[in-house]
Amino acid sequence: MPLSEIRIKTSETISDRPSETADSSLKPGSTSSTPPPIQVSEIRNFLLSRGNSAIADKTFSGVMLLCAVSIFAIVALIAVELVKQSQLSWHKFGLPFFYRDNIDPITNQPLFWDPVNGDFYARPFLYGTLVTSLIALLIAVPLAIGVAIFLTEMCPRFLRGPLSFLTELLAAIPSVVYGLWAIFVLIPLLRVYVNPMFMRIFNAQLTVKLFGWTGLVGDDGLFGGVNLGLGLLAAGVILAIMILPIIASLTREVMTAVPHSQREAALALGATRWEMIRIAVLRNARIGIVGSIILGLGRALGETMAVAMVIGNSPEIHKSLLSTGHSMASVIANEFSEATSDMHRSALIEIGLALFLVTIVVNGFARLLVWAVTRGTPARVN
Repeated sequence: MPLSEIRIKTSETISDRPSETADSSLKPGSTSSTPPPIQVSEIRNFLLSRGNSAIADKTFSGVMLLCAVSIFAIVALIAVELVKQSQLSWHKFGLPFFYRDNIDPITNQPLFWDPVNGDFYARPFLYGTLVTSLIALLIAVPLAIGVAIFLTEMCPRFLRGPLSFLTELLAAIPSVVYGLWAIFVLIPLLRVYVNPMFMRIFNAQLTVKLFGWTGLVGDDGLFGGVNLGLGLLAAGVILAIMILPIIASLTREVMTAVPHSQREAALALGATRWEMIRIAVLRNARIGIVGSIILGLGRALGETMAVAMVIGNSPEIHKSLLSTGHSMASVIANEFSEATSDMHRSALIEIGLALFLVTIVVNGFARLLVWAVTRGTPARVN
């Protein structure tokens, strides 16, 4: 038989099969292949029975928008009220309120804060706030980065959870508890052990001979004067303990956001663990680490109760870290309830306005830096 006839017969046979199948399905006694009806779920029936939900959706969207706008409204109301209540002090002293001082005609010493005569200048409070915050950062930043590196790169899995919990628990302790602990534990330790050691080092003849030109050593240096235990150093140490969990937790989140491929690549090239952490982790996370440090600085600038309990509350400027001082937050907490004149209250509110603006700027900048590293990544990696 020719090949062409075989192809024609084969195609005819294949084309006839569907019709035979269809005819056989219509024969009496054959089973039907109709699919069963689709079952509608109870949730679908409920959604279909309740009618149009446009009104409910619009109401929900409006309530959520109101909640979001209320945050901006609260911040704006606080700023407006602070500006309004500080007008009296602002009109009298102006911008020199933050950097000028008066001279006492009797003692010929600078006089910054004189509620009796109505003269108010905030330079000692700015100085105390900056010095205590700087001390806190110098102590807390190395410890926080070390804790973050250990938790993310070196800590055993069974210990990671409890240690992370204890680190974050420090942030939940009230500041007044920190203040009480500082009064009964920290200040005696500083007065008996730490401060005398620094005084011997900074007041030694060899130290004065080598570094006396700096003005930081000797009786008029950083550790000169009377050792009371209270003072700028004690306030800086307690602030360091308070901002440690903030910097450590944010640094840990930033470091976990670094891709594991960076670590594997460094190890594959022969880097040691320390070289891998330094090159692959810390270098890629440095912007977020700086942001966490600045966020801790914002917390240190606004801390009130613990600082007020240990700083000594003296509106003066001294070079020595052992001397007493004041901060912007502590002077408001200590004197606002005792202010009798309108000018006194207005000066305190102007200090609060300056602290409010500085805190907003510092925290906003820190959040921006942290977001620059952690965007698009999970907040926490176990």
